[in-house]
Amino acid sequence: MGFKMGIVGLPNVGKSTLFNALTKTASAQAANFPFCTIEPNVGEVAVPDARLDKLAAIAKSKQIIPTRMTFVDIAGLVKGASKGEGLGNQFLANIRETDAIAHVLRCFEDGDVTHVDGRVDPVTDAEVIETELMLADLESIEKRRANLVRKLKGNDKEAQQQDRLLAAAQAMLEDGKPARLVEVDAEDAKAWKMLQLLTTKPVLYVCNVGESESVEGNAHSANVAEMAAAQGNSHVIISAQIEEEISQLEAEEAQMFLEEMGLEEAGLDRLIRAGYDLLHLETYFTVGPKEARAWTIRQGTAAPQAAGVIHGDFEKGFIRAETIAYDDFIACSGEQGAKEAGKMRAEGKSYVVKDGDVLHFLFNT
Repeated sequence: MGFKMGIVGLPNVGKSTLFNALTKTASAQAANFPFCTIEPNVGEVAVPDARLDKLAAIAKSKQIIPTRMTFVDIAGLVKGASKGEGLGNQFLANIRETDAIAHVLRCFEDGDVTHVDGRVDPVTDAEVIETELMLADLESIEKRRANLVRKLKGNDKEAQQQDRLLAAAQAMLEDGKPARLVEVDAEDAKAWKMLQLLTTKPVLYVCNVGESESVEGNAHSANVAEMAAAQGNSHVIISAQIEEEISQLEAEEAQMFLEEMGLEEAGLDRLIRAGYDLLHLETYFTVGPKEARAWTIRQGTAAPQAAGVIHGDFEKGFIRAETIAYDDFIACSGEQGAKEAGKMRAEGKSYVVKDGDVLHFLFNT
């Protein structure tokens, strides 16, 4: 299970530069990793995880297959998108299909790059897009509630639940706040997700700074960090220009370049990890001589559902999961050493998979 993050932003904020860096990175990976496909507006990249390489080295795996993350370049936004201005309708349709929003904000000063409103103010830029999403949600809610009237008169339980949730979202939006702030009970969680409201998507603010500010950021990115914290959202500081340069270098050259810039890792790696955290995702591993592979699950996933990520039959016929914690696998030099040290556990259907678990599933066919 990967996940899809839509990249949005106003004109001239560096969105295209960042996406180009992602697609070049993905293109470079295509020869090494299966299922790594590129379409004109989609880039699928490997999720960096040093643990996978260590596991593969111990198991002498012939192939290393990381889990993946999909970035979607959402059609450009202008003020009035909620009313179909510019490519507004396409923008709104594309964003509904994503799991989260990476909102690229201009946090750099450059007289040669014109801002659509003639000024650099990332917080205001963020508010423009948030407002358009809120307006689009309000319009959608009003239409959907009107269409539910007949079913409500017939005491349709599903319609009643849907209308109640839509009303809660409408009240929040009319108060000038995004629908993600609505508190939803566990019993309503599935129905709430099915509403596919734009402002329920978690947001990761991507502060695009100049090359010299890529380590510490600047006053603009500090303002974004303050805004993100107040909203309960996340932010990451990246220089899209640096990322594009790195994407064109070989691995060793890229590492030298990063060191010269005073960076420990590429900004795209931080972006991917921040997206993982935002969506409460984690990774488990399957390891053997044929391949070492990473799999993405949501935090709190039980063992049968984790097995189902590999294949539906694994979930249906689940018997147990032979489980070794990552640290134990490393410390015991592999599966056999972990077994001998009593570090391999047989876990049943109620076991909640932990980040880093090395799993082997047993199932009935």
